[in-house]
Amino acid sequence: MSELFDAVDALLASRATLPPPAERKRLRAAHGLTIDEVATALKVRRATMSGWESGKTEPRPPERDAYARLLEKLAELYPAPVDDTAVAAPAQDVAMPVALTDAPTPAAEVRAPDAPVAARTTSTTRKKAPPANAPADMPDPRFENGPLAVVDVEDGQVLAYCTGGLVLDVPAKSVPALVDWTLTEAKLGAPKLSGPGKPADPLLVLTEAALERYGLPVSLTEEERLAGRLPEGHKVLKQLVRADWRLTKRGFGPWARIYRPAKGSERQCVQLCIPSWQALDTRHWGAAGRLPPAELARVLGTYASRVMTPRGSTAVTGLELMTALNPPTYAVRDEASGTFRQADEKNPGSLGADPVDCAPCEAPDGHPLLVDLPRFHIRGPGEKLFEEAYDWARPFTDADYQRRHLVGLDVNMAFAAGANGLVVGLGAPTHVQAPVFDPKLPGSWLVDLSHVDLSRVKAGKEWVELDGSLLPSPFTPKGERPTGPAWYATPTVAYAVELGYDVAPIEAYVRHDNGRYLDGWYKRLRDAYLATMADLGVGADLAPADFLTAMDGYRSRDPELAIVVSAIKATVKGGLGKLRERPRGEGWKPGQPWRALSRPTWRPDIRAAVIARTRINLHRKIVKHAAFTGQYPVAVLSDCVVYAVDGESPIDFLPYRQGKPLPGGFKLGINPGLVKHEGTQSVLWGEGVREQFDAPELNLARYIKDGTVTNVDNGE
Repeated sequence: MSELFDAVDALLASRATLPPPAERKRLRAAHGLTIDEVATALKVRRATMSGWESGKTEPRPPERDAYARLLEKLAELYPAPVDDTAVAAPAQDVAMPVALTDAPTPAAEVRAPDAPVAARTTSTTRKKAPPANAPADMPDPRFENGPLAVVDVEDGQVLAYCTGGLVLDVPAKSVPALVDWTLTEAKLGAPKLSGPGKPADPLLVLTEAALERYGLPVSLTEEERLAGRLPEGHKVLKQLVRADWRLTKRGFGPWARIYRPAKGSERQCVQLCIPSWQALDTRHWGAAGRLPPAELARVLGTYASRVMTPRGSTAVTGLELMTALNPPTYAVRDEASGTFRQADEKNPGSLGADPVDCAPCEAPDGHPLLVDLPRFHIRGPGEKLFEEAYDWARPFTDADYQRRHLVGLDVNMAFAAGANGLVVGLGAPTHVQAPVFDPKLPGSWLVDLSHVDLSRVKAGKEWVELDGSLLPSPFTPKGERPTGPAWYATPTVAYAVELGYDVAPIEAYVRHDNGRYLDGWYKRLRDAYLATMADLGVGADLAPADFLTAMDGYRSRDPELAIVVSAIKATVKGGLGKLRERPRGEGWKPGQPWRALSRPTWRPDIRAAVIARTRINLHRKIVKHAAFTGQYPVAVLSDCVVYAVDGESPIDFLPYRQGKPLPGGFKLGINPGLVKHEGTQSVLWGEGVREQFDAPELNLARYIKDGTVTNVDNGE
């Protein structure tokens, strides 16, 4: 009899009633489930699950019974709204086929790249501009499928994995057809970041399977890797030429840009990212290039929505973000023709469209401005602006040996914080002799700061006595006291005045055209960092102890979002580094110009000002801490400072009073400029390492995180 009952149950299950596709998706999303989680539980492929939610296919036994049971239980937890039709049905384009009526809403894709919303469909509608009176936060229907897609091949079918779990069928049989499909049907891209700017071009990430499908090599040969591109005669390049598509000067490489000349305001450009060609540097993107397509789409999509669509390496993207937020020009209407053209003057607050020469003292070695110097001449501090991050350490004192531990503090997003509110030059420098120093005027100053004595400095309005021999000088990266006139950026000279000392510049290169060029850049990256850390469980308003607990193992909570955090940090440092990009081979010889000099964003003075301010910010905290506690650092490296103390945690020695930190000192927290725990080692470990390598001033901040010591050469 039980066998008969089982047979009847099987018949009923084969006809199990399922809610409409849109309701299936709503129920899954309401419970916070991803398509991958449900597909894994039901032991089906992700694409199969997407088909069930889009209405393209229907489940069959035995999976249908389990799927129906899941939906029934979810419906009990999340009853449908009263007006369920209005909630479930997204706005449709009049040209959209009936089969697409259950596609995700634009808001789900554009605003929440990691939200649990998914569907698999084909896109046949053409791009449609948003209404003229659309609110600023209204999703752009031209980009309703998100900024990018990861193209893969599964069971012979080419699929495009978009943000939010969306999966599109790709009908394209060749690379030119893939580009056409992207621009006409895929609805990929991102809105512009500023009023005068341009929307972001769609990004396609090609997996190894997709490369094989479209006739591209899975990896580059050694010769191709060194050249950074495919050879000119490759068959795919010939296909693009026949289809009237063009490539930028960097050719078909890891980050290829395929375009046709713009017609009016209509851009036709698609960017490719090829992870197997090392497009995603493992130093910054970790294992992202080896992630499955859906997970890779989530990582890159989160970065794209919070920072910008990647345009190359994190360094390239950091520089492009500056330009996207401060476009060099803006559009004006031509009264004669009625069309729009680029304005003749630059966009206020931008660097303009044309490069400007730096001052001779700001030029790196080999720059054309220095062509007349003797061949082997080495410029000293009186000839060269040398604003770099700290790399300073001192031997242990008797007091240090009496402590048990070395505790490292790391400044969050230190260089981003250094850019916040910083006034930088926007135009060319003006050379002046014997100027009166103006802390509000950005520039480079030749001044003697050797008279500044760190044993007696001003902290606020009061003079304080310190042990200057235990402090690094704020005026040199190695922490050595200057011995005569040297070139400094404005923040460094201003700090000498803040410490209570007069300055008398000998000459200067100042920039009267100036502004807070990096403010928007800082805010964009700060918000991206804080939002991603919040997703990892580290909030911006945690108490010190709770913050340290939250930071412990935060990367393991969501390794994919941890990759995004690393990429955001690399975008900050890399973008600033690009402001002073050096020659990269190409047969360059000293005294000749190199490619980066033709960019308006080649601005070593801006990089120097940010680094100077970052170093000064850290020194100011060190002085405040020393004046209040009598504790002095034993090592400083860039944005990390190490103290010899008795406790193992920052809470054990940071001077919190009733939960409030020392004003102007170190404060635990995730916001840029605040500090986190970098690592703890024993004083015996530090002394042992220094003895082992015969380096009494070995910079222990470099190894404090995990205690592993490598690449030591006499303490350098």
